[in-house]
Amino acid sequence: MENALIIEWWHWELAGLGLVLLELAVPAFFVIWFGFGALLVGLVLLVAPELSLTTQIAAWIVASVAMAVLWFRVFKRSQHKTLVGTAAGEVIGEVGLLVSAVAPFQRGRVRFQRPVLGAEEWACMAETAIAAGERVRVVSVEGSFVKVTKA
Repeated sequence: MENALIIEWWHWELAGLGLVLLELAVPAFFVIWFGFGALLVGLVLLVAPELSLTTQIAAWIVASVAMAVLWFRVFKRSQHKTLVGTAAGEVIGEVGLLVSAVAPFQRGRVRFQRPVLGAEEWACMAETAIAAGERVRVVSVEGSFVKVTKA
């Protein structure tokens, strides 16, 4: 009797969802591509259930790397512009990720996917407490920091 590891299509779907959700805790915007790769392998396995484990893992690696390369080489290329020299009003509405918690009248830190007014990370303040890892939106620029609210 063969003692082979059997991975069903729904195992890949759960792993993919787990990796996509992990992206919320890891603000690198990189783990998500491995999650999407696992979701894709789950769909392929649903259509072709006879794929070996080796083929499944190879397909996951190829799909994940291809999506990451596509994002960083093709789609992200158009976002390399900075907002240096723009008016503060053009920054209002930008969405970032809170990397350190902010409490009323205490500063936190927010990171943007592309540089805003010349920096990817800014000191920020908010009128309410917001936990680290939350997405926030810029409502105003106040000297050396930005004022944010939950997105």
